[in-house]
Amino acid sequence: MSQAKVERYKKEKANRKKIMAKEKAARIAGRVCAWAILIVIVGWAGYTGYQYYEDNRPSKTFYTDVSAVSDYLSGLNTETE
Repeated sequence: MSQAKVERYKKEKANRKKIMAKEKAARIAGRVCAWAILIVIVGWAGYTGYQYYEDNRPSKTFYTDVSAVSDYLSGLNTETE
């Protein structure tokens, strides 16, 4: 081995714990970011799907006969005049 290789190996061996700690922190940060992105995508897809479902759901319509109330109110108006 050349002297440069030997020196590089010694320097790498001396800092191996620091290098491994940095690599481990980078892996953990990458995993955390990946999970955060995944959670955002799944949440967005769920919200969009729910909104689509709500928009396409048939609306509930109630029909009532208010003719009796109308007759009553018109009767009140004619009596006061």
